[in-house]
Amino acid sequence: MNIDNIEAFVYIIHYGSYTKAADILFLSQPSVSARIQSLERELNCKLFDRIGKQIQITEEGKRFLPYAQQILMTYQKGRLHVNQKKSLPEELKIGCTVSVANYTIPGVLSRLKPMFPNTHFKLVTGTTDDMIGKVVNKEVDIGFVRNISHPILQSTPFYEDPIRLYVYEEHPFLSMDKVTIEDIAAEPLVFFECGALDWLRVHRMFGNLDYPPNIQYLTDNSETAKKLVMLKSGISFLPSLCAQEEVRSGKLVPVRLQESEIISLQTNIVSCHGKHTPFIEAMMRIGKELYDKRNHIELLYK
Repeated sequence: MNIDNIEAFVYIIHYGSYTKAADILFLSQPSVSARIQSLERELNCKLFDRIGKQIQITEEGKRFLPYAQQILMTYQKGRLHVNQKKSLPEELKIGCTVSVANYTIPGVLSRLKPMFPNTHFKLVTGTTDDMIGKVVNKEVDIGFVRNISHPILQSTPFYEDPIRLYVYEEHPFLSMDKVTIEDIAAEPLVFFECGALDWLRVHRMFGNLDYPPNIQYLTDNSETAKKLVMLKSGISFLPSLCAQEEVRSGKLVPVRLQESEIISLQTNIVSCHGKHTPFIEAMMRIGKELYDKRNHIELLYK
């Protein structure tokens, strides 16, 4: 019996629809439907009935649900015993930067919870340095931080978030064949930076100019930067993940710039060596799917 099919079944029950389960699993709705059909063939029964646009679990589905949940739990516990040989914790404390809390963690935790239904998740936010200290002092179990190397912590790359130039709808740049650094420097700039070394690379793009860029606003809050751009107060370099909803709705538009193509923010997962392996492995799988999905969105705007 395929564990992915069972996972799809449990997610549909947990979130109440095929569509929501597909979003959380980063799959298409037909892929989720195919997993359920495969599971129904294996069980030789129907698990859901459709009533208009609504779905309703069948009596057979209700009887199978506790076993499906137990199978997922047993699978995760088995992975834990293979890797760590100890029980799952009742509470997992996760520390992260504010940007990760805003744009990444909700999607990660919504997928993680059905996989570890008996574990409660506690989330705290702070700077990268704060989170490193909390992991070292065992105040949090796992930290999502900027790219770092630490002598006593395990640090695993989670995802890279490209930094792009964003403008408001109908900005003059959108009608230009090519935008130059000189063009950008002359525009009112909303400069968002979070202290990472990669933001120095954004500054350096203007280093060969005879005059400084026209920075009108400085902020360490991406939401503030986005709103200033949408209010047409200026344009801004922003991490792609924080702007994806506004890009979909047309409120922000990315402008391609060759000089910024290689600039990105890397987020790592840090923990004490050998600790919480099942959770980290699950998070890495989720991160890969998130990264692949984001890459697909990025391709739409190339």
